[in-house]
Amino acid sequence: MTIKVGVLSFAHTHAIGYLAALAAMPDVEVRGADPDGTSTGTAVGELRGADLAAALGVEYADSYEALLAWGPDAVVVTSENARHRELVELAAAAGAHVLCEKPLATSWQDGLAIRDAVARAGVLLMMAFPVRFASAFERLRATHDSGALGTVFAVRGANNGMLPLTRDWFTDPALSGGGALVDHVVHIADLLDGLTGATPTSVTAVTNRVLHADRACAETAGLVTVTYDTGMIAAIDCSWSRPDTSPVWGGLTLDVAGTGGTVSADFFGAAARGLDAVGGRPIELRYGADPDVAMLRTFLDAVRSGEQPQPDVGVGLRTLSIVLAAQESVRTGLTVPVTRA
Repeated sequence: MTIKVGVLSFAHTHAIGYLAALAAMPDVEVRGADPDGTSTGTAVGELRGADLAAALGVEYADSYEALLAWGPDAVVVTSENARHRELVELAAAAGAHVLCEKPLATSWQDGLAIRDAVARAGVLLMMAFPVRFASAFERLRATHDSGALGTVFAVRGANNGMLPLTRDWFTDPALSGGGALVDHVVHIADLLDGLTGATPTSVTAVTNRVLHADRACAETAGLVTVTYDTGMIAAIDCSWSRPDTSPVWGGLTLDVAGTGGTVSADFFGAAARGLDAVGGRPIELRYGADPDVAMLRTFLDAVRSGEQPQPDVGVGLRTLSIVLAAQESVRTGLTVPVTRA
């Protein structure tokens, strides 16, 4: 069965990988729409709109309405964070299942509206958290589920990356909802949700804008401490601390401590490393299964079966609640309780 999939907006850099992966699947017909996109250069990462679609060999629609009139079975929403609600509501009203880029929204009101829109339309919504589909997380979850770690009481997580260079909306709070805190905390919050099932109860956070102060309008470094109903405490480094010369965009690691033992996981550590023979700059070529493909396959399987995949809109709301509590903690200097749906 061939599935028709639309990609709504190419604003997020992940849209490039998703479009390429979907176009390579023989049982998928993919089409994109990015009516607000403007190319800023000639490299693939700098292209938007019809230029990017052409570079990837993907059919293109000039508007979201035209794409939805095509009758997609499902859509992937990869817009600016503040526009997720608008596009999810459009897709749901058209009867399309939704894979929504993280975070779910930039406000609690919009997050609840998204939840209600998909429920009202009877369509599935899955959150795009590809790290959950990395083989390293599968091994970590198997270790946890076997009981080898005992009761998890502390986690140290780091999601560090480069300041986004080709999509400056990431540093515009009106479109992104914030900076590095919004961009990176949700990935680790999702992994802990999927690993332990614990419920976040309170958050304490600090941020600064020492790095990239001349280029960013939002926080570029942060430390977020989350307490859970099980007593587990997680400390999350969410900084844009990789230099512009970094050979890769970033990475994600977890150190998990339990009463039965500890384990460390590097979710993007499998790589061949060296130096460029001409310029001497470091090179890092990562290898292994692409978690984006595994995530997309899980979503498409759910579209075919009609069974709700994970992570669902509930995970989207829980991870959003941590971000919103962290932002309030930064504003007030206080430990903030986490809102529950």
